[in-house]
Amino acid sequence: MLDWLPFNIGFAPHVPLWLLIACASIALVVFVYTLWRRGTGAFARLFALSVLVLALANPLIVTETREGLDDVVALVVDRTQSQDIGTRQADTERTLNALRERLGEMNGLEVREVEVRTDPERGTALFGGLGAAIGQIPIDRFAGAIMITDGQAHDPPELETFAPGAPVHVILTGERDERDRKLSVERASRFSIVGEQAEITVLVEDIGFAGASTAMVTMHIDGEEKDAFAVPVGEETTFEVPIEHGGENVIELAVEAGDAEQTLQNNSAVVVVNGVRDRLRVLLVSGQPHAGERVWRDLLKSDPSVDLVHFTILRPPDKGEYAPINELSLIVFPQRELFVEKLSEFDLVVLDRYVNDERVVPLLYLENIARYVEEGGALMLSSGPELAQFETSIYATPLASVLPSRPIGEIVDS
Repeated sequence: MLDWLPFNIGFAPHVPLWLLIACASIALVVFVYTLWRRGTGAFARLFALSVLVLALANPLIVTETREGLDDVVALVVDRTQSQDIGTRQADTERTLNALRERLGEMNGLEVREVEVRTDPERGTALFGGLGAAIGQIPIDRFAGAIMITDGQAHDPPELETFAPGAPVHVILTGERDERDRKLSVERASRFSIVGEQAEITVLVEDIGFAGASTAMVTMHIDGEEKDAFAVPVGEETTFEVPIEHGGENVIELAVEAGDAEQTLQNNSAVVVVNGVRDRLRVLLVSGQPHAGERVWRDLLKSDPSVDLVHFTILRPPDKGEYAPINELSLIVFPQRELFVEKLSEFDLVVLDRYVNDERVVPLLYLENIARYVEEGGALMLSSGPELAQFETSIYATPLASVLPSRPIGEIVDS
């Protein structure tokens, strides 16, 4: 390329480059050989071969027309929940309008606006929004970024690798003397054994002011107030929470308000601890005899962490016995003990091929099982054709309120 010319010279060879070099080398060898032999016409041959090589090289005159691209400035606007405090939203709008007017007066500048909303998992992702605004442009077009925010960013990047050399300006909203008290959960157990304690670590911070050395924290478990205790401000505090039942234990923590706080939204936190049992107590009630009855019993007994109580209903309680008493080894089905007094002690109730018969289990006891399920207990049905027949179906009992489906009265055998 010759910079002093009003145009550029380029080449678009008609043959591969290696073949073009080979032709030029042959032309040079022929010229040197002719000179060495003192032959005539050496320069004429060189000229002819040079014209041939030049034609194969296909020289072009290139005239370029260039148009400069505008630099890009990213305008990142924080629209997260913390911006709703006080006059921050009004400050943001006023600042945004002023920046739009000032930047619009500058030539060669493209303004890209991006708004950042609250992300439940990432918090305030300011730099994620900035990356989305400039991700598709060359880095040398990035003129800089202006962020309008209250200063809370949860995704700061490595500054050495993020747009090196480009300025990032931050315009803070709010007041200099704002005060806030914040309760955050630093660590918490996700699971705990029922009947044992789960550890939770919290941190209470006074931001923007030096308040009292301690603050009162109130604890609710499943909506019921359990305890209130003082924790040191600015230090992590670990305490134990009793896990009283299986499944989700919802623990709500709230700290008392500080002096002249901007918001109370961050004065509380919720922790969910799943209660698990070291042993599973199962009540298996078998009705009609069938081949799978032994399978259920053997399966549940094979697990050492399962405490199985198994009863098989062989006859209604009002059916008479015609065998001598000394030959009887069966016990009466303990209805009241199982379905009233000790039902809450079981984690799972399995009704295996149970047939609706008030003489076996009165509807009052089945209603108690339905209440047990509504309060968090587990019920499993293993049924056969009797479920579809209304007169024997368990759906015709109070248990229908907790069953996930309704039989249509038909049996499809395919």
